[in-house]
Amino acid sequence: MSYIYGRNPVIESLKGNTPPQKIFLSFNSQGSSINTIYRLANERKVQTVKWDRAKFSRLENEIGITPKSSQGVIALSQAGNLIEPEQLIADSLTETNPVLVILDEIKDVHNLGAIARSAAASGAKGIIIPDRSSAPVTPTAIKISAGVLNNFPVAISNNLKQTIEYAKNEGFWVIGTEMNASRSYSDQIYARPVCLVIGSEEKGMRQSVKSKCDDTVSIPLASDVESLNASVAAGIILFEIARQRNQ
Repeated sequence: MSYIYGRNPVIESLKGNTPPQKIFLSFNSQGSSINTIYRLANERKVQTVKWDRAKFSRLENEIGITPKSSQGVIALSQAGNLIEPEQLIADSLTETNPVLVILDEIKDVHNLGAIARSAAASGAKGIIIPDRSSAPVTPTAIKISAGVLNNFPVAISNNLKQTIEYAKNEGFWVIGTEMNASRSYSDQIYARPVCLVIGSEEKGMRQSVKSKCDDTVSIPLASDVESLNASVAAGIILFEIARQRNQ
């Protein structure tokens, strides 16, 4: 179990396939978003509990968040939608030319949350992460994703190289991202099932993962900029894929 906090993340979780188990609200919480939470909770048959400020503050302290972060709303929920890589790959292939995102040792939960949000918004079908040296699906990641990670599929791979090989055998074209790739991210190479690999914040893709890629792309940058944040790069490429496919 995990906690979701903040008004918009809780609203998104109530709209998702797996609503939270229970919602705690500070006694003085009010406004249109609070009204929306009560309405959706009633529709989804989710219990709401109103606590006085002192009791609610103890819950905030237990989780390690501030009143500014909680916005007077904390929900108890299952931590993410975790499935097996093979299941995610099979599920995604029920649609034409799906996109999956593979995160190679992304360690910042903020990046995980931001990438998940961009992936879902651009139409990708899920994320695959390694079981070690990777940011976990935490309450912070869920909040940064605006609640997306409550329902967006995340697959945990105990061998990322084998998972990539499995995806390739199932028909996916694996595209890695690196600064010095000869191809631009805007090249017309996405008209097929695609796995987009995003490397770690500091070192990029590991060589063992890069060797499994069918292609690599880069984002052209101004000469005085060394690199982009991993989540920014992921968002740019994911929405370029969506743009090309919507033409």
